[in-house]
Amino acid sequence: MKKIMFYINTIHKGGAERVMINLADYFSRQGYKTILVTSFRDTGEYTVPNAVKRITLEEHEIKQSKLKRNITRIKKLRKFCKDEKPDILVSFMVEPNFRAILATWGLPVKNLISVRNDPNKEYAGRVGHIVGKYLLPFADGCVFQTKEAKNWFPKRLQKKSRIIYNSVKEDFYHVERHPVPGEIVTCGRLEEQKNHALLIAAFSKVVERYPEARLKIYGEGSLCGKLQKQIDALGLHEKAFLMGATNHVEKVLETADVFVLSSDFEGMPNALMEAMAAGVPCISTDCPCGGPRELFGDELKMQLIPTDEDALAAKMAETIQLPVTGKMLLGSKMKDRAAQFTPAVVNQSWREYVECLS
Repeated sequence: MKKIMFYINTIHKGGAERVMINLADYFSRQGYKTILVTSFRDTGEYTVPNAVKRITLEEHEIKQSKLKRNITRIKKLRKFCKDEKPDILVSFMVEPNFRAILATWGLPVKNLISVRNDPNKEYAGRVGHIVGKYLLPFADGCVFQTKEAKNWFPKRLQKKSRIIYNSVKEDFYHVERHPVPGEIVTCGRLEEQKNHALLIAAFSKVVERYPEARLKIYGEGSLCGKLQKQIDALGLHEKAFLMGATNHVEKVLETADVFVLSSDFEGMPNALMEAMAAGVPCISTDCPCGGPRELFGDELKMQLIPTDEDALAAKMAETIQLPVTGKMLLGSKMKDRAAQFTPAVVNQSWREYVECLS
């Protein structure tokens, strides 16, 4: 029986965090001794499966300088690696990735890192460039989500890497659709990256032609107040709604007529993948690092638009006015594309790669 250790900063609500929890659960069910390490405990955490051992470097987040914080956590992570003796350490995100490499240096522990977002953003600046171009290639392996992200890194890392998509829960493939005409939905944190301001501005143009249209934005974040002011200023308070967070996205997708992703950049957007799996007609910005473009493929590339208000408004209006049969066909094509990221397909890819490395 092999032992696998996963490491991420926190497991509060988020796409990468959910993926890691699901992977830890999968490997534990496959007979691996499985450990999940976080940097600290946080509020709103995902539930850790009973079969997965939970370890945290800090019970509560310790406030230190960035340099001291990283040194402290690297030392603690290295100690846990020595004590637990995993065969492989899997890490997600920027800081956990370079900590994992340094913590396992000289130990008989393989390290498998994963880049979860646009490297132009995650590894920006001089220090980020050094980490991405010179330190990360020392990893034993790396999982990327898109070809564009993979191509950012040196050939040395690319040669020992794999591209593996996120998986989508089976529940989303079995959503019973009862779409409400004109109901436009999006899900995502209310932060700059998601560019909900663009979506709201574009929607204001859509309702001029289709007064029955409604926009529902699910998620929480620091821009809630600012986005509500934008909605009010555009006179959309009865047509556009900030719905808050939801733990039942599959229910949201039952009535969605159209799903829109308006992000400035993404890794592999879970919300878009879930909507595709449910068979919802989707629209997305063609944002770096190429996730939506890979998800849609050539067959659905007409649903990609530039990060532009007029282009988004035109595509939303075009999709809304499709006849019912046209929307059903588009949704069916979305679901067909989603077959490549079922849990069975994705989990098997991870297991094959982990066993190849360890």
